[in-house]
Amino acid sequence: MAAPASVRLHAAGSLRTALLDIAAAFQSETGVLVSSQFGASGLLKDRLARGEPGEVFASANLEHPQALARAGLAGPAVLFARNELCAFLRPGLVATAATLLDLMLDPKVRLGTSTPRADPSGDYAFAVFARAESVKPGAKAALEAKALNLTGGPECTPAPDGLNVYGHKLASGEADIFLAYCTNAQPLAKEQPGVAMLRLPDQLAVGADYGLTVLNKASLNGYRLAMFILSPQGQTILARHGFAAPGLPRKG
Repeated sequence: MAAPASVRLHAAGSLRTALLDIAAAFQSETGVLVSSQFGASGLLKDRLARGEPGEVFASANLEHPQALARAGLAGPAVLFARNELCAFLRPGLVATAATLLDLMLDPKVRLGTSTPRADPSGDYAFAVFARAESVKPGAKAALEAKALNLTGGPECTPAPDGLNVYGHKLASGEADIFLAYCTNAQPLAKEQPGVAMLRLPDQLAVGADYGLTVLNKASLNGYRLAMFILSPQGQTILARHGFAAPGLPRKG
């Protein structure tokens, strides 16, 4: 008896729950199994560039899939989802949009981010720091100096299986504030209900454009999976998990 058809998916960790749901729907509709690898997009890109077998790459930015395309390893990068950065505060720590920057700059407050270059979430956090400079001169250097790169890097300690890594870092006391994707609000509300989420004020707000590409050596099923992610069915699942889904039809 022949083994069931399968397809390899490499995807940003922030997409895990959404893409597992999409993979289940895709398998139900097509009978094709999805073998998923989740992690920091920059590290996944490097693995694929070094020749690790892969078919579909869903990144938390457009830059990494574009890099594979420029290297002649993949097709064009397509925007398939949007996210944004929020501040998550440990239980007992209180801030408003007006006081958040001062709290982030407070020497006593441990500020967590993901690792720049390895993980787009870290790059977006440092983009927040750059925007802070126009609000308070000197803020960029101060925030970059104190930021703790606690996730996304090859040497970072992961959370225990099944736990949201940002909630775990806040609960363990490694960070008082963590800049992370707003889509973490749903899992954190279940795991760490005492953690507060604060949207960044307009002066600091940074959005995240997610890019999708298909590797040159992909099977036909790789293209089918990519199209399924871009389809209204896949986009609806992404929206249900808190992502902005640019592929959904306009209402009305």
